[in-house]
Amino acid sequence: MTTDRAYLPAMGKSSLLPFYDVFSTLFGAKDAQWQLVAQASLPSDGTVLEIGCGTGNVLVLAGRAAPGATLIGLDPDPDALAVAKRKTARAGLEVRLDQGYADRLPYADGSVDRVLSSFMLHHLPGPQKLDALREVRRVLAPGGSLHLLDLDHREPAPVHRLLRPRHGHGHGHSPGGAAQALMVEAGLRDAVEVSRGKSVMGDFAHYRASR
Repeated sequence: MTTDRAYLPAMGKSSLLPFYDVFSTLFGAKDAQWQLVAQASLPSDGTVLEIGCGTGNVLVLAGRAAPGATLIGLDPDPDALAVAKRKTARAGLEVRLDQGYADRLPYADGSVDRVLSSFMLHHLPGPQKLDALREVRRVLAPGGSLHLLDLDHREPAPVHRLLRPRHGHGHGHSPGGAAQALMVEAGLRDAVEVSRGKSVMGDFAHYRASR
């Protein structure tokens, strides 16, 4: 799939991508992502999709947690996918990496057992958030589940105000409970907030919902 519209790069600007992994480590993203993978109970004989996979950090964690799982990562940014390809190869993982959008998933109905999302949902404009979650529901197999980690605060954290572009797409922010409400609206069942945390990036929350 090719991209045909603007998207927000991981740090707001494509030129900042080389610093993304250092930035995310310094601000505690990796610990939160480990929690995301742990609470997802990934099946070693199933298919795991990460939407907005960026540079592949969560995919590497997923590969360690569920050896044998079929891993797929999707992101609109070809430069981030190139980093993810190198990173997952160094980790000895076979991963399918696709360029595309979360609200236009190029996968068959009911073909995925787990969907992971890490600090991605707030990147999307409002209508695309709901469309993306509806797509998640479509591709999930019966009994499959979505496990989502995202910023969750009423105002953008200072670091996001700094990185947000002056024009075009910018980092959004979701008031407490907004992601959970969107999951319900998208038709996902048993949508719950699993846990909350704080970092320099701002408040964040883990959510879970099922097909």
